[in-house]
Amino acid sequence: MEEGILVGSSQKNKSAGAASKGPRSELSTLDFGSAGGDVARALAECAGKIEVQEGGDAFAGVAEDAAVLYANGQNDLAAQVLSEFVTGLTPGQGEPVWLMLIDLYKLTGKRAEFDERVIAYARSFEKSPPPWDGADTPVAAGKTAAPAVALGTALTDQVTKQFERVREAAKKNGAVKIDLSRLRSADESGCALLRTLMSDLNAASVTIRLSGASTVANMLRGQVLAGRRENQQMWLLLLDMLQQTDDIDTFEEVALDYAITFEESPPSWEPKAVSEMASTTAELVTAVQMDDGFVLEGDVLGTNAEPVRQLAAFAAERSRVDVDCARLRRIDFVSAGAMFNVLAQLQGQGKLIVLKDVNAMVAALLRVMGIDQVARLQLRN
Repeated sequence: MEEGILVGSSQKNKSAGAASKGPRSELSTLDFGSAGGDVARALAECAGKIEVQEGGDAFAGVAEDAAVLYANGQNDLAAQVLSEFVTGLTPGQGEPVWLMLIDLYKLTGKRAEFDERVIAYARSFEKSPPPWDGADTPVAAGKTAAPAVALGTALTDQVTKQFERVREAAKKNGAVKIDLSRLRSADESGCALLRTLMSDLNAASVTIRLSGASTVANMLRGQVLAGRRENQQMWLLLLDMLQQTDDIDTFEEVALDYAITFEESPPSWEPKAVSEMASTTAELVTAVQMDDGFVLEGDVLGTNAEPVRQLAAFAAERSRVDVDCARLRRIDFVSAGAMFNVLAQLQGQGKLIVLKDVNAMVAALLRVMGIDQVARLQLRN
């Protein structure tokens, strides 16, 4: 049986059967939001609340320690704990801990240590080790994940201040993600604001990733009427969204109606090259998947972690959400607590959340927090 982590009572002498009757995670009930940023106090409060599965006490204890250290930014200590433990193992033992150490070296960019350990791993388990694929190379100093914004159900002039903040953050970062999938209505002023925002960002060479463009296009087609000379910005935004969905046939049909209605030439179809849509293959995959799934990437840190709130908004009108975690490097204790609360609420609403391609270090913390009990957790191969 694969070694795992079970969080529950502090009494380590309970049987596995008794433990299974209670809630998986007592840690998730802690009030991380009121900790005032004192992560050390939150970690101390968690002491004594960890219980391990039968047969995996030593492995699980090391996994817990290393996961918490890594979540708290103590990379070297986490590596030391894992390295010292696997060094003393007999061949074929403790593969989950080995994989955590190998992933940690990838996440922290330690290629030499990685190469040394994968050779030892191959000897111990007599199989090919995980490759160094470069996906986990540390983000350059000062570089963060692209800011993201999820619009509400109505696109009106009420978004003015929100768009000002988005414009500032996007220009500073060089990229932005805008989720339009919740929009259900729009007026002329709101359409003008969104078009102006996208025009400004394009002029500033900011990479824009839109999700939900097809939703907006369908909504706007129900609000415009050929031959009625009104809501020109709404027509133009509809054409913009059709460009994003790559639906040239519908675009040409709407463009003709626009020309007849306003007696002027419509915007021309401008197919985007792959290099314009995304600067890397990974970004292209992310952009394609965002209509059907959600992406967590980079470091998710702090009580006010925006990605956690955006996940809740994204899942509001979906029964299932696949969360792409392939580029998620780290989540800290506070954000993991907030995520548990969100996922528990979504599970209570009958929704299935699947966290896919999670690295071994993050997965260990998510198990400690009981997140695997309120969402489906799939580790990276």
